[in-house]
Amino acid sequence: MEEGTTVVGRRAVLEALDAGAAVHKIWVQEGTSPAFLEVLKAKARARGVPVSVVPRARFQPFGAFRHQGVVAFLSPIPYADAEALLAGVEGKAAALWVVLDGLEDPHNVGAIIRTAAAAGAEAVILPKHQSAGLTPAAVKASAGAVFYLPVARTTNLVRFAERMKAAGFWLIGASPDGGTDWRAADYRGKVALVIGGEGRGLRPLLRRRLDV
Repeated sequence: MEEGTTVVGRRAVLEALDAGAAVHKIWVQEGTSPAFLEVLKAKARARGVPVSVVPRARFQPFGAFRHQGVVAFLSPIPYADAEALLAGVEGKAAALWVVLDGLEDPHNVGAIIRTAAAAGAEAVILPKHQSAGLTPAAVKASAGAVFYLPVARTTNLVRFAERMKAAGFWLIGASPDGGTDWRAADYRGKVALVIGGEGRGLRPLLRRRLDV
């Protein structure tokens, strides 16, 4: 993420433009739908972003992604400041955050960010290590939600969870052996939904800090 990033997929690229992300240029593969190209060029023109129609061969480096014939080149997507987010909820009666405890598949991270944004969450918190971050795959899976929903990283997720509790958050963990159906949980007030990694689930140290 230090030397810029790419966003692939039609929805994600359009959302990047709408959100005012730092897009430098856009490539569109030859043969792309004229109707989509017209919409894309109009949005890009309004932002002063050049759009180039390029041969299919130029998209070979993006073959691992479902790029849909469009890729945008951006400055690095900034992570939000976790401490600033925590300070921002001081005095608030309600907030919904999502905490991801070491998910390693960027598609899962992106899909959860997309769902969290749709559910009205105000932030997503990731551990800085042993976790997928805002990779091109995660950005595409988020359908552009990363440009609207703050995503922050913390070096010590357990310690940050303790600080969240001190700030009034109620920590609700998602687990197959939990005693409460997710539909019956009380999400009022300040709530953080904590989701464990694929296969491993919630780590014991973090699990012990959960309220539900």
